[in-house]
Amino acid sequence: MLSESDLHLDLKGLKCPLPVLKARKAMSRLASGARVSIEATDPLATIDIPHFCNEAGHRLLSQEVEGELSRFVIEKG
Repeated sequence: MLSESDLHLDLKGLKCPLPVLKARKAMSRLASGARVSIEATDPLATIDIPHFCNEAGHRLLSQEVEGELSRFVIEKG
């Protein structure tokens, strides 16, 4: 179950690298500590989103995969 977030990004249907690029752009406007939930269908998102969090200093709070759908909750660093 996803926790409450300050922003929800529906990135379903987008292919690499668009999910990470759109997440980066959206998160740049948020304050530190803000939470973002992301839904994506790109199989590479399960690798790219955690890598993006690690590189950018964000915390990956949760990651779920249901069939083709991946869900993430990120806390901005």
